[in-house]
Amino acid sequence: MESAQGLKFAANISDGFLFPESLYLDRIAAAKAAGFCGVESAFPGHVSVEALVSAKESAGIDHVHLNLPAGNWQGGDRGLAADPARCAEFRESVATGLTYAKALGCRRLHAMAGVIPSGADRAQWNQTYIDNLRWAADLLDKEGILLLIEPISTIPDYFLQHQQEGLDVIRAVGHKNLKLQFDMYHAQRRDGNLCDFLSANIDTIGHIQIGQVPGRHEPNQPGELNFSFLFSHIKSLGYDGWIGCEYKPLGTTASGLSWLPTPQ
Repeated sequence: MESAQGLKFAANISDGFLFPESLYLDRIAAAKAAGFCGVESAFPGHVSVEALVSAKESAGIDHVHLNLPAGNWQGGDRGLAADPARCAEFRESVATGLTYAKALGCRRLHAMAGVIPSGADRAQWNQTYIDNLRWAADLLDKEGILLLIEPISTIPDYFLQHQQEGLDVIRAVGHKNLKLQFDMYHAQRRDGNLCDFLSANIDTIGHIQIGQVPGRHEPNQPGELNFSFLFSHIKSLGYDGWIGCEYKPLGTTASGLSWLPTPQ
């Protein structure tokens, strides 16, 4: 896929995405061997920061993006940032995420919003979200770490689902250190019109993720999205950030990487 040349791609090593055939820490070296220059991940609460740093340094790869702790994932939590009853937990999650990010040299942290219960006061949730993000953006700015929010289409009742909602929150927060995590899979499912959105908002986008629609597989698989065109468009806009590969390989990860340019 020649249009991908010159862009920076990171392997998402969270469970369910790239290199599922390997144990979590082994995915870091596998990503480097496959031609990636970076990795990204949901918060790896089951792995010590020391083990992560060791695996990263041994592989010689950058850890470019990390989610903040999202609460009790097994219990149904999908983030804390907008929940009025969990502000203290959110601040603790930022402190924990910051510890990992500083040790890893990671410069992007994603704060998941959470699932809003039926009957909850959406206006109250929205104000909590804005207040928490403003506080976190300011704190992380002092450390040179960018805060990200992401509209997500696959979690029922997730608080933030549409790209315009994300833009509205960023504008309400009003801090230069808060940007949008633009996942093309989620954006296409909820909103479409990806090229126009990218053109109008590229300066507000701090991270991009990819996955074909509808199957969330490799970008060169058949689907709704023409990634050759999209990659060319992203380059034409001067985007120099990372593109996270948050998709589900159809076979082994390595067998589905013919689209990945090497060397990057």
